[in-house]
Amino acid sequence: MPDKITLGADGALIVPDEPIIPFVEGDGIGIDIWPAAQSVLDAAAAKHGRRIAWLEVLAGEKAYNETGDWLPADTIRAFDEHLIGIKGPLTTPVGGGFRSLNVAIRQIMDLYVCLRPLRWFQGVPSPVREPHLVDMVIFRENTEDIYAGLEVSSGSPEAARLIELLHDAFGWEIRADAGVGIKPVSRFGSQRLQRAALNYALRRGRKRVHWVHKGNIMKFTEGAFRGWGYELVREEFADVAVAWEDCGGDPGDKILVQDTIADIALQQVLTRPAEFDVIATMNLNGDYISDALAAQVGGIGIAPGANINYVTGHGVFEATHGTAPRYAGQDKVNPSSVLLSGALMFEHLGWQDAADDIIAAVEATIGDGIVTYDFARLTEGATEVKCSEFAAAIVDRL
Repeated sequence: MPDKITLGADGALIVPDEPIIPFVEGDGIGIDIWPAAQSVLDAAAAKHGRRIAWLEVLAGEKAYNETGDWLPADTIRAFDEHLIGIKGPLTTPVGGGFRSLNVAIRQIMDLYVCLRPLRWFQGVPSPVREPHLVDMVIFRENTEDIYAGLEVSSGSPEAARLIELLHDAFGWEIRADAGVGIKPVSRFGSQRLQRAALNYALRRGRKRVHWVHKGNIMKFTEGAFRGWGYELVREEFADVAVAWEDCGGDPGDKILVQDTIADIALQQVLTRPAEFDVIATMNLNGDYISDALAAQVGGIGIAPGANINYVTGHGVFEATHGTAPRYAGQDKVNPSSVLLSGALMFEHLGWQDAADDIIAAVEATIGDGIVTYDFARLTEGATEVKCSEFAAAIVDRL
């Protein structure tokens, strides 16, 4: 019988064998990639005696066309009530409304972790010589930093008032025609993200955690993020983790925690990727670094993502790319991002066996040269297949 996922007293998810999981098909190519991904998820679950009771909810263009609302309250209620959901790519309204539907869902539900695991699959074309060295997990803070949306536009009365206030209160000289934004970075927001990253590293047997920041310039926001991270290690994780400066780079059997300036990190994940494992960083840095890493392992078309609140148990898993409307309905594009996000969802639910099967089947399919057009055009001797055919080939290898 279909049933809801619930949160146990110990903070762990209680997952029935037939959980009800809300999904948003997604705009543009969502009509192609979601059915393809769903077929693989259903097959992987069935292999292990489970099934999913899918519950469609609306967001984006489909929601607007049917309800007049880009993000209906019923959709947020469904994600809230059922704890776990998954969605395809969404269109952001132009000229008004939400600045981003994706950001809105994260902020409304306080999904403070954007989780982006990035690894290479054998056979995926890459612009780097050793893509197999990329095996990293990004913890991007989802609710603060520039993405908090606290900004006023150039020439507005609000901007003039804020510029005057900052001049009078702090003596700051800001040009009169400037747009102005506020960058909040709190101890609470930083440490709950960093705590999640450290706990993940412990559960997964990861050996290094990096705080990535620009604290050499933004000393009281990103510099504070760095400091709060080390404070957390010493106060809550001293038995299992140690800062580089406290061990001279020799952590023994503990997790080694260190920090890297953001611009240097973007260079080093390219030149020395094997030295990175789990990365925790702020919102804007995380956006940059996760897409830069995705480029090394095949692009965002094969990059999974999730937005999670580890305290409340809520999680929304998502395709990390855009809607690509010009390809919609052509049964052409790669469904791997939303599919691998589904595998990540299974992993989060404790269905590790089904998640592992999906990963292995995707790798086997690509390894056999069966790929969608995006990889076929870059791979000599590949067999180009449709989106639905790629999904069917993965199911065959389950």
